[in-house]
Amino acid sequence: MAASRAAETHQDVQNYYGNVLKKSADLQTNACVTPAKLVPKYIRESLQNLHEEVTSRYYGCGLVVPERLENCRILDLGSGSGRDCYLLSQLVGEKGHVTGIDMTKVQVEVAQTYLEYHMRKFGFQTPNVTFLHGCIEKLAEAGIQNDSYDIVISNCVINLVPDKQQVLREVYQVLKMCTALFQHGGELYFSDVYASLEVPEDIKSHKVLWGECLGGALYWKDLATIAQKIGFSPPRLVAANIITVENKELERVLGDCRFVSATYRLFKLPKTEPAKRCRVAYKGGISGHEKELIFDVNFTFKEGEAVEVDEEMAAVLKNSRFAQDFLFTPVEACSALETKVLIRDPFRLAEESDKMKPRQAPEGAGSCCGKRENC
Repeated sequence: MAASRAAETHQDVQNYYGNVLKKSADLQTNACVTPAKLVPKYIRESLQNLHEEVTSRYYGCGLVVPERLENCRILDLGSGSGRDCYLLSQLVGEKGHVTGIDMTKVQVEVAQTYLEYHMRKFGFQTPNVTFLHGCIEKLAEAGIQNDSYDIVISNCVINLVPDKQQVLREVYQVLKMCTALFQHGGELYFSDVYASLEVPEDIKSHKVLWGECLGGALYWKDLATIAQKIGFSPPRLVAANIITVENKELERVLGDCRFVSATYRLFKLPKTEPAKRCRVAYKGGISGHEKELIFDVNFTFKEGEAVEVDEEMAAVLKNSRFAQDFLFTPVEACSALETKVLIRDPFRLAEESDKMKPRQAPEGAGSCCGKRENC
């Protein structure tokens, strides 16, 4: 996309989220609405502490709350009114920190307005949240330093940026790498909208569809390609739901192109020798996941139960903040256990989920496209 087109897109998005939309109910599709039924108790309780204006101006896709957040430094891309930042603020605790960055000044102002309110509500003596006005594909320009965050989250925002690869490249730079100083690598945990094919130009140029998170959706297979090119581990699929559009005019424009909301996790792992297959046993104890950790759609770890994992998952667990939560046991080279076939296609997952409802989804990983219910 040419620079002039990208600048125009930025302006359109700022206008849509700063002036056109005043509250969640103003959305014309359900692509940015979280189904409340997927929200676990400890998160629901935290959400109840948030100011009404902050939650009413929430336009995210999914609920991006990964596990083991105590004392972590988190960066929220496209933080909007600050709902996710203030939610995570409670979970990282006063010794942790959450930074939100958004290019829509009106949204940043709303978030900043309620900083003191939320710190009092949480009982924090020192604020652990900061909001910045800036572009998520230009993190360095906003003053965000490299190797400075444990986790980066994004909630239905990357699709609004023309250059997705540049966004992921910036994220990779600001995430911590596993070194002698940092005992674990960083993670990008994000929810976004993906397309079943390369999005046609007439959909990309439709201002409402772009603002509603469909026009800028990435072809789902391209995510793995971009991640590998930048240096991330292969994407791990957490949750997915098919997006339905009830607006007849928008349906006509969309034609055969289908959309899904999906939550993925990407890890910044050290460039060391490849990990080997092994058995892992979850020690338990992670807040909110004491007995069972649903890591993604392919792996669920129960306390004390040994599970064989492939090289990819072994590398993630050994070099991330989860390393201390597992016991690792080598697997014999002649192990007869079959290699698990991983689910990577979000459309397949969403369709299978529809057939098997009710289906348990990972706690805190609800993706959008349910009924219009605000958390």
